[in-house]
Amino acid sequence: MISRLRGLVGRVFGPLAALLLRWGVTPDAVTVVGTLGVVAAALTLFPTGHLFLGTMVIMVFAFSDALDGTMARASGRSGPWGAFLDSTLDRVADAGLFVGLAAYFLIQHDGVLATVGAVAAVTCLISGFTVSYSRARAEGLGMTANVGIAERGERLVVSLVFTGLVGLGVPPIALVIALILLAAASIITVGQRMATVYAQAQGRTRDSAT
Repeated sequence: MISRLRGLVGRVFGPLAALLLRWGVTPDAVTVVGTLGVVAAALTLFPTGHLFLGTMVIMVFAFSDALDGTMARASGRSGPWGAFLDSTLDRVADAGLFVGLAAYFLIQHDGVLATVGAVAAVTCLISGFTVSYSRARAEGLGMTANVGIAERGERLVVSLVFTGLVGLGVPPIALVIALILLAAASIITVGQRMATVYAQAQGRTRDSAT
């Protein structure tokens, strides 16, 4: 679903990508600006309780993830460096998002809600990083781990949708529950990827023994 949506956004942003390229804007610049925008919005608007506004701003900057790819393909600049920069800054954006949510719970709430909400947000951050690392490490070893129920796109959509809903008046406990379920899904995804890599590693061992 996320990949199809990204393709649609890429086609919609085609004219904008062409315009930015004519102005001399590089895909890398769009990637950096998009990441800085996400982090700035998450760390300033979420802790101050402006959840809906923060969600809208982050969604605008998050579209740069599709825009920079469209620009790179149109300009013939797709390559290892762009992919590395994009993947690395995705982790920075994720960190900003979940740290901002943890700060929101700690600053805007108290008691059990604040504690559980902050812990859930931090757990989402750690488990999400582990999901990404497990795939990168597997690929570094010549294997694949592109499986799981909670990849980055899904994690981003779920967290932003519920954050925006709370900003519109839905009780904050809904966001806490969503983050807990998201953390659980991320942990399951790590297990799925470990099982996938284990099976591949065992297959290699059997092949080398024959």
